Amino acid sequence: MRGLLALLFLARLASAGTAADLARAIRENSFDSAECYRVRDLTLAEEDLHLYFTDGHLIFGQPVAGKRIVALFTADTEGGDGEVMLLPPDRAERRSLDGYIDSPNLDERFESALLLFTGDVYDRIKAQFTPDSSNRKSPEAAAALEERWTPLMRKFAATYQARLALDLIGQPARPAGLFLAALSNSKRGAFEVAFDPERQEQILAGQFVPRGGTLYFDTWTSFTARSLRNAPPKPFATAGDYRIDAAIGADLLLTAVTHVKVKPALDGLAAVPFNLTPDMQIASAAVDGRPAEVLQHEAPQANMRGGNELIVVVPPEPLRLGREYDFEFHHSGKVIQDSGGHVLFVGARGNWYPAMGDLFAVYDLTFRYPRDLDLVTPGDVVEDRQEGPQRITRRRTSAPIRVAGFNLGNYEHAIVAHGPYQVDVCANRTLEPALQPKSVPLLDPRAAALVTRDHLDPLADLARATADTGPGPLDRLHEIAAEMASALDFMASKFGPPALPHLTVSPIPGAFGQGLPGLIYLSTLSYLKTVPGERPASETIGLVLRNVLQTHELAHQWWGNRVIVGSDRDNWLMEALANYTALLYLEKTNGRQALETMLDSYRRALLEKGSNGQTVESSGPIVLGTRLQNSVEPRGWRDIIYGKGSWIVQMLRARMGDQPFFSMLAELARRYDRKAVTTGQFRELAAQFLPPHSDDPHLEMFFDQWVYGTGIPTLTMTYSVKGNTLTGKVTQSGVDPDFNVAVPIEIQLTRDRSIAKWVRTENGAAAFTVALNQPPLKVTLDPHYAVLRK
Repeated sequence: MRGLLALLFLARLASAGTAADLARAIRENSFDSAECYRVRDLTLAEEDLHLYFTDGHLIFGQPVAGKRIVALFTADTEGGDGEVMLLPPDRAERRSLDGYIDSPNLDERFESALLLFTGDVYDRIKAQFTPDSSNRKSPEAAAALEERWTPLMRKFAATYQARLALDLIGQPARPAGLFLAALSNSKRGAFEVAFDPERQEQILAGQFVPRGGTLYFDTWTSFTARSLRNAPPKPFATAGDYRIDAAIGADLLLTAVTHVKVKPALDGLAAVPFNLTPDMQIASAAVDGRPAEVLQHEAPQANMRGGNELIVVVPPEPLRLGREYDFEFHHSGKVIQDSGGHVLFVGARGNWYPAMGDLFAVYDLTFRYPRDLDLVTPGDVVEDRQEGPQRITRRRTSAPIRVAGFNLGNYEHAIVAHGPYQVDVCANRTLEPALQPKSVPLLDPRAAALVTRDHLDPLADLARATADTGPGPLDRLHEIAAEMASALDFMASKFGPPALPHLTVSPIPGAFGQGLPGLIYLSTLSYLKTVPGERPASETIGLVLRNVLQTHELAHQWWGNRVIVGSDRDNWLMEALANYTALLYLEKTNGRQALETMLDSYRRALLEKGSNGQTVESSGPIVLGTRLQNSVEPRGWRDIIYGKGSWIVQMLRARMGDQPFFSMLAELARRYDRKAVTTGQFRELAAQFLPPHSDDPHLEMFFDQWVYGTGIPTLTMTYSVKGNTLTGKVTQSGVDPDFNVAVPIEIQLTRDRSIAKWVRTENGAAAFTVALNQPPLKVTLDPHYAVLRK
């Protein structure tokens, strides 16, 4: 069997040439006039996707590596027609689709369909060309189709060349089945549907839409394919134990040699995917010292797969199950920019070396760099010396981590050691020109409060203004070091040890932060005592930049680096927990009012209305993840993930009480240490810490409303007291009729004693009665932020 696999692999490579030849053939493919047909009543099903070519012309592309991978259908005949149908399997996805096309199911006519595929699509279509069918060859139509559609076909294929090659080279050990369709009609314009077995959610439909100078891919719907719902796909290989030797020149060019151990998960693996920023170029690669081919994406545009970071490595022979291989990459690129004043910005912070997803591994990192700079990276120092104009630093992580970043600049350091932990805070010695007086940006409060980790460019969320302040980059260096050490102690006491015992905090130009294992990138604005352009009324700005931002990124040492998630649908959980952990520390240091100030700012942002007249919160459920960043409401991802996510955790805390709540977080960190947790698993764990006799013992209603659904209710209360009996009702409005929530009513009996009555709301009014021993002094609806409400 192994010999057969090797022969098939060599035969396929021989027919395709090198991987580069294969990619070129994909990009330069042409239509085959001998395979042009006048067709009627053809059907094609790809899992949940159904396409109907009712009447029109169909032409196939030339074979690539012995397979036809391109087809074009046009309804350019009298009565010509095509149709695509897709029925999302759950309410959330039907609602998402309805929000874009005003229908819960996709049933669209199309006038053209450009298809890319690696499976048996050609054979299945040709099988319908029976002698008694009305399908016949139509070579006379080929010339016009080729002239009009060849450039578009080549551009479409170039966008997916690495993904197509991965399937074509990887057969037969790796099953092929990619299917992509670019469809068009007069109503929707161009839109795309796909079945990709490599994606976590294999079925996808959506559309590229420009707005405000940004091109968004609006995901109409995305879900697991029918045949995989009970048997999710497993990775074909895993990677671990990285050894990277990198050099940074005076021109800031980064060159590196990366070694990584790879274990195949199936026998005969002939193509191995990695991810790498397109700013880094692979010069050469080897597997166990033998040269290997690398196919790196060359198309500049992104695609539905999520970008152009895929690279494909073709080893000299298929990988064998049970063996471990050393993959070696030589790569270089410009991932470091000078923001001015020798303040440096590292753009590719987590994808500057070839990686295979978020897999925990031990890292051995050596950097050679100009001796007048400081370089920080995770791990314990193994070697640190100077050699001529260079400084050489080698670090090794004491525990497996999911990703390794680095930062560099001309730094001043403040180091604080607390027990087994050490915090090293670095600050630039000079201020970047963008923050210097007379041309100073003003931070938008909402953008700052809900910072992202991966989606903001330098200064992207800074509204322009001027001020005459003269801030200094060392203003808060020692203050930040003391605060981060104190916050680290607080979090470690609640959740256990962080991802690594040594933590470095380093500056990055921009209004954002990012928390990688052992290394935090902190906005340069957070280092300033006076925020440029800050006005007295901007209380939220100060809280964010001098409190929440830095502790949010610190909290990612647990949420996102010790505990991880396995899908984009669950990623909200890491951001919500990190942000709320920052609020917990804010509450500890600044008091309860500061926490409530932040929650109020999140609520206001969620209730703002967009150009469509709808609130930001109504953009979609929080589990949609990055899909919430779309052309309809660009603020949706940021405001919902961070703002509503923090509110969800706040509401769980209110339902549990503080002691069970912190016990739940500690158990989450322990049970899923260096493992992935899902939203469902989090719900099950949280339910174990509810008080006895809860009316929602499994938190199913809570998660249906707040995690899998949308809506922020308006709640009002009326009540009366007769003798020692309190009666009243809570009225709910502004949400769907099936929305319900448990809300507390605080009944103050004396100055020092209160009790709470939880009432489950319903459509309209929910009545309640409480028998008391004495008339109450005060009755208040939800005075302590237990429910997100208008």
